[in-house]
Amino acid sequence: LSELEALMERMKRLQEDKEDEEASQEEMATRFEKEKKESLLVISGGIWAFPVQFHHFAVLFPAFDDEIVSTDVSRYVEDPGFGYKDFARRGEDHLPTFRAQDYTWENHGFSLVNRLYSDIGHLLDEKFRMVYNLTYNTMATHEDVDTTTLRRALFNYVHCMYGIRYDDYDYGEVNQLLERSLKVYIKTVTCYPERTTKRMYDSYWRQFKHSEKVHVNLLLMEARMQAELLYALRAITRHLT
Repeated sequence: LSELEALMERMKRLQEDKEDEEASQEEMATRFEKEKKESLLVISGGIWAFPVQFHHFAVLFPAFDDEIVSTDVSRYVEDPGFGYKDFARRGEDHLPTFRAQDYTWENHGFSLVNRLYSDIGHLLDEKFRMVYNLTYNTMATHEDVDTTTLRRALFNYVHCMYGIRYDDYDYGEVNQLLERSLKVYIKTVTCYPERTTKRMYDSYWRQFKHSEKVHVNLLLMEARMQAELLYALRAITRHLT
């Protein structure tokens, strides 16, 4: 099967499995922890930080480092040393988790940010919803496709990289729908955008239209912004109370 056909088949299978049997809360928690730890091992713009074992042999995934250029971002920022850092150190057994049901954008962040800056919550919420729901209902040459499952996996994987967990989401979907080259691309675009290369962009979803891949970038950026807001607004809420 082509990359596209294989992805559509996995989406179909996930929907059928969900209708037949839902994973338990314990299983979903375990899958989240696995995905969260795995995301720390993804090196932006390069290979994974560990060889993946397949029975009697190990495989290192292809590197993209040969195309990475040294980008001087100091001209654009006041503090060149300010940037993304993983929310936990590699090798830690108990990684911190931000449980979304304890502090959600809809129930907590939205109202607080509106109090701090009148009506900005409505503008942000509209932006989040518009990008999250943005779709042509296509996947490359296929039309009338429900891409909800795929868009949700992309959004939730970004939040997973930031340690945010949704108890009602099965993170097994992330592992099924997002191949490793796409995960490398997601981490690079989300955390280190200056390291993104055309080769990385071309390495995933080769049969998709450019406009569809632009949708992916928009979704990643909005997911990151919401994750950052959740951490900031939760800290403000704790300070106020």
